[in-house]
Order: sequence, then C-alpha cells, then structure tokens
Amino acid sequence: MKPDYQKIISNVYADILKKPNSGKVPNYIPEIACIEEHKFGVHFTDLGLNNFGCGNFQEKFSVQSISKVFALSFVYEKLGEKLWKRVDVEPSGNPFNSLLQLEADHGIPRNPFINAGALVICDILLEICENPKETLLEFIRDVAEDDEIFFNEKVAQSEMDHSYRNTAMCNFMKSFGNIHSKPNSVIDLYCHLCSIEMTCEQLSKSFLYLANGGRKPTDRRQILPYLKAKRINAILLTCGFYDESGEFSFLVGLPGKSGVGGGIIAILPQKYCIAVWSPKLNVKGNSYRGMKFLEEFTTQTGETIF
Repeated sequence: MKPDYQKIISNVYADILKKPNSGKVPNYIPEIACIEEHKFGVHFTDLGLNNFGCGNFQEKFSVQSISKVFALSFVYEKLGEKLWKRVDVEPSGNPFNSLLQLEADHGIPRNPFINAGALVICDILLEICENPKETLLEFIRDVAEDDEIFFNEKVAQSEMDHSYRNTAMCNFMKSFGNIHSKPNSVIDLYCHLCSIEMTCEQLSKSFLYLANGGRKPTDRRQILPYLKAKRINAILLTCGFYDESGEFSFLVGLPGKSGVGGGIIAILPQKYCIAVWSPKLNVKGNSYRGMKFLEEFTTQTGETIF
C-alpha cells in the first residue's frame, strides 16, 4: 500500500517543531550567520510530479554544497570515467575541509563532495567551459525548469573573503599537478557554486533526474546516462554527508546531500525527491532538524533503498 506522503510529512513536520531545535548556525560565512535560525521548510516531489510542502518551503536559501551534485553531474556527463583519475569515490571519514587526507593521498581528493573534490570539479569546469558560471547556472535552471535561480553575490564574496583553508587546499593540490587553472579562478568559481540560492520546492524538483535514472520526468530528456546517474546516487549515499554519511545511511537509508546553509536533499530512486531546510547545524555540519525529519519520515513511510 502506497504511503500517504502528504499526511506523513505534515505530521512529522508538526512533531519536529515541538522538539528542541539544537545545533547552531555556522558563523564562518557572515552572510549565512545572520539567517533566522528557526526557519524550517520541507518540499516533496514524486516522479508523477505530485508535490507539496510545509513551512518555509518557498523561501530561498544558500544551498552551499548541495550544488556540488549539479557540478559533478555536468562534469561526469562530459568527461566520463576518466574523471575518476582526478578525484576518488571513497568516503572521507574526515571533516569536509581536511588537509591531512590530501597529503596522504598525494593531492587526489577522496570524493567529489568534500571541499577538495569540489575544487577539482571546478577546475575541470574552467577547462571545459568558456563561461563556467553561466553554463552551470543554465544547467541547474534546466533540471529545475525554473529560470529564477541565481548566484548570491554577497554570499559568494563573503565566502571568498574567508576562503583561506580552501585556498590552501587548492594550492596544495596544484603542487601535486591536480589543479590546472589559476587557484584564484578555481576559488572564485567554487564560492559562486556554493552561493546559489534555491527553495526547497526548486531543489526537490531539480533532483528528479537522479530519481529517474538520469532522465527528466517532464520531457523524458536524458540528462545523464542511467549508469552515471546510478553511480552519482551511490556516491551520495556513501559521501553526501561527509563524516556523518554512515549515520545518515543508517538512520535515513536514502542517497542525499547536505549543505552548511541548512539544506538537505534526499532521493528514493524511481519514486521521489524530498528537500528539507533548517539552518541550525549539528556538530558534523549537517542540518539538525533536517536529519531528524528525514529519519522519522522514512521510518513512517517504511521506504528506503534497503
């Protein structure tokens, strides 16, 4: 029997609102630090395009690392398997901005979702695109079927002004020959990638191609070959939450990706995408309420990939 998603989402949302909202809004990106910490939105879209939301699901926020999935999709489609010579597909087991692991792995990031891995993806975008910012934005607007998606220049600048660690990683990888462009250009693109603003509604619709074997459910156009979509979902499951990825798989049981802006996207292949936003983060850098919501959601629906 098909779960009553709308009823479950409404009930879980109301229940989470009654509980303590632990964690804290990150303060190392000033433009994010000032966000109202009690914002909370959820939006669900299935492959039949049935959709509904709760709370602040139509309010835009900085998706941060969630946008790394779009960048990876675009680059993987263009480069194919040779991409994995420059970035691995293993869980990191370390914080998302770790420098120690890079030295041990000779400048090859463990996966595309930690900061070092996304910097390599940005370096590749600079190599293969004449105007990577415009190209990336066009790709995201295409999969979301929404032209009202933009960079937040204030957030991008705020990140560039405090990007010392990412700059160190970028220069370190360049010393190993795994960054080809100028590090300043890579950092600029990376900060713009993270600054993209979307709503929960836009996010849940834009990830449907990964729930649908790489194909957009509206016009049936193939964004990614099925095998590549499958592999991205696998990396989302094992690496999408940094060193809390195992915990997310254990508690929620869906491929997903988080961002320090408080957003989480989760995917049940062949069925739906669900986006959650709540700015306060747990100690691992993932949305506290978002994690709690999705754990209870999959418990009540009885649906996971396992």
